[in-house]
Amino acid sequence: MTKTAVSRKTKQTRLGKVTRLQRDIDVQVSCENNLKFMRRLPDESMKLIVTSPPYNIGKEYEKRRSHEVYIEEQVACIAEAARLLHPTGSICWQVGNHVHNGEIFPLDILLYPIFKQLGLQLRNRIVWTFGHGLHCQKRFSGRHETILWFTKSEDYTFNLDPVRVPSKYPNKKHFKGPNKGKISGNPLGKNPSDIWDIPNVKSNHVEKTDHPCQFPVALVERLVLSLTNPGDSVLDPYLGVGSSAIAALKHERNAFGCDLEKRYVDIAWERIHDLRAGRLRTRPMNKPVYEPSPKESQ
Repeated sequence: MTKTAVSRKTKQTRLGKVTRLQRDIDVQVSCENNLKFMRRLPDESMKLIVTSPPYNIGKEYEKRRSHEVYIEEQVACIAEAARLLHPTGSICWQVGNHVHNGEIFPLDILLYPIFKQLGLQLRNRIVWTFGHGLHCQKRFSGRHETILWFTKSEDYTFNLDPVRVPSKYPNKKHFKGPNKGKISGNPLGKNPSDIWDIPNVKSNHVEKTDHPCQFPVALVERLVLSLTNPGDSVLDPYLGVGSSAIAALKHERNAFGCDLEKRYVDIAWERIHDLRAGRLRTRPMNKPVYEPSPKESQ
């Protein structure tokens, strides 16, 4: 029997089976329709709403529908997200491409007008790049997706210091002027820019579960740390196996989310319990991408 075949909600002890409750003081996660879940939440209660909706390409967790129906569903979900968004909060919608008959339709371009019609302001179009994926035969292989980061106003939370990355030249100094001889860069590192090279979760990834398209925790961590403060609430209306919840809880935020697939919600709760117990393994947020040596490449 494989590990994935073992029940994720029970543990064997000398006294028999102990069922772990799907409950945590800082978590509201359930298996249900996202509109039903979101409509129970108070207005302006979420500091960060971060998610990756289905791309309407027929993955095992979605049913392919017409373009019109897909957009209508996104309109309804995004409208609820806008209602829930705190005045100084952020919405981050991570998407790739819809593909039909070999033609690609960039979802960030298709969905952008919906956010604008709700009065939201685009702060960044972040490019998430990764090294692994399908190898295409009739077009260049896709190795990036995007995150649309929106806010409600000019007054929004943005904490740069917790997500700085090492500077390329950390000892570079001013060569003239009143600061001549002093370090010119920030000692904490540099702005990570709007191009993020973070490995996607494939078979050998430390975070891999049964979900075919799961978020790497590091991707959400950078958003959680920069766009919220401890004690804030983070919502993922397409939760999957709970990477957004893990990123929130790791940094003392409250986690909210839902998904239609019970098996994914069960995995999310298992990961939450493992995080609380100190057993959950995640890839460090700023760990450099592994580059094989010339010898290994031979």
